[in-house]
Amino acid sequence: MITSQQNHLRLLFEAALAAASPASCLPPHLPPPPKGRTLVIGAGKAAAAMAATVEQHWPGSLSGLVITRYGHGVPCSAIRVVEAAHPVPDAAGIRATREMLDLLSGLTTDDLVLCLLSGGGSALLAAPAPGLTLADKQAVTRALLRSGATIAEMNCLRKHLSAVKGGRLAQMAAQARTVTLLISDVPGDDPSTIASGPTLADPTTRQQALAILERYKITAPPAVLAWLADPASETPKGPDALPSGHHRIIATPAAALEAAAARARELGLTPLILGSDIEGDAGEVARHHAATVREILRGENNIARPCVLLSGGETSVTVRGQGRGGRNAEFLLALAVELAGQRSVHALAADTDGIDGSEDNAGAWIDPDILHRAEQAGLSATSLLANNDAYSFFKAMNCLLMTGPTRTNVNDFRAILID
Repeated sequence: MITSQQNHLRLLFEAALAAASPASCLPPHLPPPPKGRTLVIGAGKAAAAMAATVEQHWPGSLSGLVITRYGHGVPCSAIRVVEAAHPVPDAAGIRATREMLDLLSGLTTDDLVLCLLSGGGSALLAAPAPGLTLADKQAVTRALLRSGATIAEMNCLRKHLSAVKGGRLAQMAAQARTVTLLISDVPGDDPSTIASGPTLADPTTRQQALAILERYKITAPPAVLAWLADPASETPKGPDALPSGHHRIIATPAAALEAAAARARELGLTPLILGSDIEGDAGEVARHHAATVREILRGENNIARPCVLLSGGETSVTVRGQGRGGRNAEFLLALAVELAGQRSVHALAADTDGIDGSEDNAGAWIDPDILHRAEQAGLSATSLLANNDAYSFFKAMNCLLMTGPTRTNVNDFRAILID
């Protein structure tokens, strides 16, 4: 049975998603049509929905190709949509990227390349650098995903191991005018980090990429180390390195949280936004959020109750166990343990793309009684958390949040409601 608190939390999540929907945020940012051709390219979990929106609002003819995650496609008439793997790239992504690059040949100064990028594009736009194989990139990606590295660190390596990321795609489209529209899924909204910045100059270096491997004790394939040692692995730097182009961020985590805050006020809740760019270990972030909750419950904060704490960003998980669960489920189970059955507190944590990590859920819920019910069912929340098995906990408690693909992505959404 859905409680009123759960319903309110779901409404806040839906408000955040609506603010980041390509149908609502993309049309005002479309550039004027060119004299020549319009070629639409792109990659990311929102890429197909962005392409469909462009088709609905574009005044002239166009063509192109975008790559999205399996299950995230939508029908388009003039733009080809290809699905591939995320977060670990696969052969379908490589084939689609090669097809996309073929489309860039023969462009002129009268043509427009409209590039649509969103979170997930780093894995989907797959073209290994010279001397590297798909297996090399898969090995590094899997190690990074288990290491606890931030998204910026992961994308630094991805750029330097790619033939198209970190500005290299823009170099291949140099004859045409390029406009890049981005839905941000990265803390701080750095456009060069979103989808690993294929059309933007890259401020990171190959030395930083090597340092990340060392920092997280990742044993990379020999071909990867050899390539990073080669000056040819350096990405384009500075405004003079790329042809003239424009980029516009059309949706951000902060705007999504503001939309949720506005909906909270309509529901009679006092919103407090803790930040849209929170990073760090999911368990540590949960501990900080729990401390804020306890301050409010003790009356040490002037916020009026009922209230809701909102936050976004991208936490990370250092995988030490053998369980299942994404970073939002990990955060939420850690929060439940920290709150230890504290009355008056309900919470939701979910990924705005509808997929928490590599699982089939967007996130999960907790309520004040969830640990008690788990204990009665013979489940140990702390043991499951230590095994990185938050998914199994919430599945057993029937508290998984299932949305399916949302076809947008402004990263994590967290809401803690205090009655």
